[in-house]
Amino acid sequence: MQFRPSLFTRCAGFALVAASLALAAPAAAQTLNVGVGAPITSLDPHFFNAGPNNGMAMHIYRFLTTRDAQLRLRPDLAERWTAVSDTVWEFKLREGVTWHDGNPVTAEDVAFSMGRAPNVPNSPGGFGGFLAGVERVEVVDARTVRFHMNGPSPLLPSNMAAVAIIARHAADGAATADFNSGKAAIGAGPYRAVSYASGDRVVLERNDAYVPADPAERRAHWARVNYRMVLNDGARVAAVLAGDVDIIDQIPGNDLARLKANPQLSVYEIQGVRMVYVAFDYARDNNQPGITDNQGQPLAQNPFRDLRVRRALSMAINREAIADRVMSGSAVPTGQWLPPGTFGYNAEVKPTAFDAEGARRLLAEAGYPNGFRLTLSTPNDRWANDAQTAQAIAQFWSRIGIATQIDAQPWAAHAGKSARNEFPIRMASWGSSTGEASYTLVNVLGTRNRETRWGAVNNGGYSNKALDALTAQALATLDDERREETLRQAVKLATDDVGLMPIHHLKNFWAARRGLTYEPRMDERTVAFRIFPAN
Repeated sequence: MQFRPSLFTRCAGFALVAASLALAAPAAAQTLNVGVGAPITSLDPHFFNAGPNNGMAMHIYRFLTTRDAQLRLRPDLAERWTAVSDTVWEFKLREGVTWHDGNPVTAEDVAFSMGRAPNVPNSPGGFGGFLAGVERVEVVDARTVRFHMNGPSPLLPSNMAAVAIIARHAADGAATADFNSGKAAIGAGPYRAVSYASGDRVVLERNDAYVPADPAERRAHWARVNYRMVLNDGARVAAVLAGDVDIIDQIPGNDLARLKANPQLSVYEIQGVRMVYVAFDYARDNNQPGITDNQGQPLAQNPFRDLRVRRALSMAINREAIADRVMSGSAVPTGQWLPPGTFGYNAEVKPTAFDAEGARRLLAEAGYPNGFRLTLSTPNDRWANDAQTAQAIAQFWSRIGIATQIDAQPWAAHAGKSARNEFPIRMASWGSSTGEASYTLVNVLGTRNRETRWGAVNNGGYSNKALDALTAQALATLDDERREETLRQAVKLATDDVGLMPIHHLKNFWAARRGLTYEPRMDERTVAFRIFPAN
């Protein structure tokens, strides 16, 4: 892919070019303006395993496998895959796929991508968990690649839907900044990057050489896409009402009824797989920043290491009230990280019942009859009503004697601090984009280990050997029924231990101007190549 130097020298230059492209009259009818509610922090597809970044990566790059809107596994760069043995998977690449610059996609690019993905410097949460168990990647020929595993790995084809394949000739030796500048952002996806301005927008041009893996799938319609980051809820809703953008995601619950009633708009919705939860710091023994006794003195020990405290905090939250009053019905209370119908969902695990008196008794048993003070950290622009949800939780905790303040920051600032475990307790969210339970068990709850690549986003240092053993057992089980039963056991164990504290699952909503159609996705990603004029 050839980038004009003027486009990729300064961010100001990017924005100017993007604006001029958007205003070009001949292209206006073929331009789609998208308003998304979460920031894209990089065009490097291996830098940060975050929903907004992964959604953008689907436009620019391709993957060995992919997932449809219901998270069902589908072929992408790989036309087929085979278990050669219990520990070897072979992927055969489809013929004739080229990079944006015209060079052919080969098995060497696949091997290079797998080597880079878990090793990106300064990543706030990487992709190593998807490659756990990979001992080496063998290039058999230009179209054949083999993964040699350290044991049976039934989920490897599923995991490959998360690791973008990048061009070795463009990315070898490249840093994340080289992707953001456009130098290394050469993919094989349905769109090519024209410009990226952090916190503002990504401008995309259609890749007319792109051929979908599924012959029945329609090619991208829009010649150009202005993918704007409109982080303020009110501004985003106003933009679609005014016609400044054609489609928005993350509709605030209190605006849903109004947008559904608007004859100029169509609203699309689906149950999502994103869990909003509370995460604890387990790593520090004491002197946690933001936690003191009622006189402002540091606590002698980390209260979150006590299961009674974690359970008390969970029991103090009225999840139904939050879903109804804060989320206006756009969320479903939960006690686990997957919604019903997904692989590993445990129907026996219910949301923790609201019991303020029981919570006070547990705190007294744990040695905190008068409670303590803490600061709950949260982003304020990452998912729907994030700061408002944190504020509601703070009020519930304050009522049982845990005087709680809120530290709300933009996601761009919050994410880095969270990755460095600077918060003793924080609001977080996690989208199980694989649609099965081990994704969370490995990445969020698995004991952090560089060799196994577990715990990629386990920033608080949670560790449960019994849970790790169940996870490892599931990952090595080829029989689907036995694997799912093991995952259900792991879900219950993690819930009983309150390794993390689920609050609710988000429902996913989009509002588009009348005359457009969109297939809503369970993984909440807003993909321009699935937006079409209505027939």
